[in-house]
Amino acid sequence: MYTKFQSFLKEELSQIKEAGLFKNERIITSPQGAEISVSTGQEVLNFCANNYLGLSNNPILVQAAKDALDERGYGMSSVRFICGTQDIHKELEQKIAEFFGTEDTILYAAAFDANGGVFEPLLTDEDAIISDSLNHASIIDGVRLCKAARYRFENANMEDLEAQLKVAQKHRFRLVVTDGVFSMDGNVAPMDKIVELANKYDAMVMIDECHSAGVVGETGRGVTELFDIRGQVEIITGTLGKAFGGAVGGFTTGKKEIIDMLRQRSRPYLFSNSLPPMVVSTGIKMFDMMNETNELQDKLHSNTDYFLGKMLAAGFDIKPTKSAIVAVMLYDAKLSQDFAAKLLEEGVYVIGFYFPVVAKGQARIRVQLSAAHEVEHLDKAVEAFVKVGKELKVI
Repeated sequence: MYTKFQSFLKEELSQIKEAGLFKNERIITSPQGAEISVSTGQEVLNFCANNYLGLSNNPILVQAAKDALDERGYGMSSVRFICGTQDIHKELEQKIAEFFGTEDTILYAAAFDANGGVFEPLLTDEDAIISDSLNHASIIDGVRLCKAARYRFENANMEDLEAQLKVAQKHRFRLVVTDGVFSMDGNVAPMDKIVELANKYDAMVMIDECHSAGVVGETGRGVTELFDIRGQVEIITGTLGKAFGGAVGGFTTGKKEIIDMLRQRSRPYLFSNSLPPMVVSTGIKMFDMMNETNELQDKLHSNTDYFLGKMLAAGFDIKPTKSAIVAVMLYDAKLSQDFAAKLLEEGVYVIGFYFPVVAKGQARIRVQLSAAHEVEHLDKAVEAFVKVGKELKVI
């Protein structure tokens, strides 16, 4: 059987390559940062990491990880409810709850697991989930694992959300779920209006803060801070793998009873190893740092405003954004790959995105700004974009 399947796979892969859409993984040979080394020996500027606060190679966090290895060991070799819970796991969970203004937190191996494990333990076929059309794949997969009825509303479209909420009134419990920042466009969900509609139609609210926590809001506490609705949503999911240090680990934080039920029934939590002590200890140190100063968030916001202004002035077509994500629209999939390849030749590391990651005909290059970037990095990137943009007749 595999001989036939192998032929099928080879043909599929060949078609992807012929279309110029084969995903090759570029190999980095240095720590993550604004400037990185790749396996070709080239030194490049990195504008496609989720390293929003520049903490991935922060020396304070690196030292915290080293200290944890000495003090707590390498791994837990167990799941949480057997013998996989150290006091530092509970401490990190409390730090996260305090940061977001919630009641309790549960840790996961990854944010994908947090979203994959949140719906099925809480909702049944008597209930309904109303989900934004551009929600992350992990939310989509999590919803599929749940027997609740599924409704979808157009991205950030409040009229459509209200229409779906009206239809969903026949169900026992209703949960509206949305990304805080949509990762491919960079737009922020209108959370004040979503909460208002949820209250009007007696629904709960869940937010995925993976691309918004540490990024939006005056002190980086995400969209609930941005819209002054802290404590008014039932569930927040997020990650330690982006702004919060860039390693691994996800979490769900929210109402105490919800977190208690997830500890009892959430399968990715019950059947996955606990987060390693060095990740947990580093997370604790990271939240302590964020509570002490707002310097990194301020620099990130400044860098984003600067870069966005320069790119718009150069004539690029850019999606409206209120985050650290700048989507440079090219629309053609092959063009996005050619553009990214030429930018790498100019010393700027970015990735072109196309279907199925984004909708057909909506190919783009996603630029992600970081507090690790300096103005000279931003200027060099804009200069490269302009050069390649003119060469490929984009501007």
